Amino acid sequence: MRTHTGDRPFVCKDCGKRFSERSGWRHHMKIHTGEKPYKCEVCSKAFRRSYHLKCHLTTHSGKKDYACPECGKQFGFKASLDIHLLSHSSDKPFHCATCGKDFNSRKNLRIHSKLHTHEKAHQCGDCGLKIGDLGALKIHLRTHTGERPYHCTVCGNRFIRISHLRNHQRTHTGERPYKCGECSKSFAQSGDLHMRIHTNLRPYTCQECGKGFRLSGHLKTHMLTHTGEKPHSCPKCHRRFARSHHLSGHVAKCR
Repeated sequence: MRTHTGDRPFVCKDCGKRFSERSGWRHHMKIHTGEKPYKCEVCSKAFRRSYHLKCHLTTHSGKKDYACPECGKQFGFKASLDIHLLSHSSDKPFHCATCGKDFNSRKNLRIHSKLHTHEKAHQCGDCGLKIGDLGALKIHLRTHTGERPYHCTVCGNRFIRISHLRNHQRTHTGERPYKCGECSKSFAQSGDLHMRIHTNLRPYTCQECGKGFRLSGHLKTHMLTHTGEKPHSCPKCHRRFARSHHLSGHVAKCR
């Protein structure tokens, strides 16, 4: 009934977020406590939810029973396939009132909105960089540790993000699943950026000089030219860099 009434009686004492069910509140609290009770017996990686462990186990077993009818990509769980199918759909019902960008999921809109509100709740203990999303912070930390957990079985290259590995694998397969509706050009990666060439949309604006950018990451990098900030530090010699890929190249050669 609470889904109809909107009642959310369970409140997180740490951040104030409210929940309609106790189970949702319990899962959320693990974010603050760091508790991860579900452990993979193969690689010892731990998870907050049993479902996340089940999804992870498919990376070891290789079992993927659900195939995308559009591009053939395979998934271990139907829920993962359902999320992937949104990348092929032109339906983007979630609209950003600030910059006009549309999204295919409420979660993606919520993450994007933090760029406008400058909400950054998580801070890197190594360089002090503040990041709005906990998952993004975990990925950022790999720029300090040099960890690259995702491995290409064809050429041996390693990657910080699984999405980078998947994009890289298409250089071996030649797969280009993303097609532009304007010019019919095909891409190995999502064509969102390419579409902005047709629309000239530059939704990310520098508050210092007014310059516009197609990607939020380009704006973040540009801002470093104003602040002089070098947030990426080498764990070996402590030399600092403005861009993470400059650090990655340096770490590979640093002795």
